[in-house]
Amino acid sequence: MQYDWIRLTREKLFRYCELLEAEDYCSELDNFGWGSIRNLHVHVAECYQSWLGNFALKKDITIITPDQVSNVNDMRKAFTETDQLVEEFLDEFAARWETAITGSVPWQDEPATLTPIWLFTHVITHEFHHKGQIVSMSRQLGYTPEDTDLVEPKNLPIEKV
Repeated sequence: MQYDWIRLTREKLFRYCELLEAEDYCSELDNFGWGSIRNLHVHVAECYQSWLGNFALKKDITIITPDQVSNVNDMRKAFTETDQLVEEFLDEFAARWETAITGSVPWQDEPATLTPIWLFTHVITHEFHHKGQIVSMSRQLGYTPEDTDLVEPKNLPIEKV
């Protein structure tokens, strides 16, 4: 359910990004790491691929790069694959959130040992961190951001207690 909320919230951001001029979606801004809104979106997908796919599931995923994405629709398609990866991760570790997973991290000399709950928490908080940067970047490009906050539970089916 938590990831469903994230996906619905991501869709709000995609709909907002579709309002941007195509050039602005890919436009490089000097004061932001990763350069452009598109590049940040790619970086978010890459984080899911690296941590959940390659590290946790031990897959050999070819990491997405900005040159594979030219517009919001391309990015949405990339996240369809990311969603499938997350579902596989959630299925694999559903009852094993505290299991130690050891693997190599390209930018570290020593292997890391992490748990599925840490990995899942990392990728979703990472996405929301960069979502805020994307909205800030659009503001610098002259747009007035729409509400892209987390979808409220009142909009989702939840059990009443």
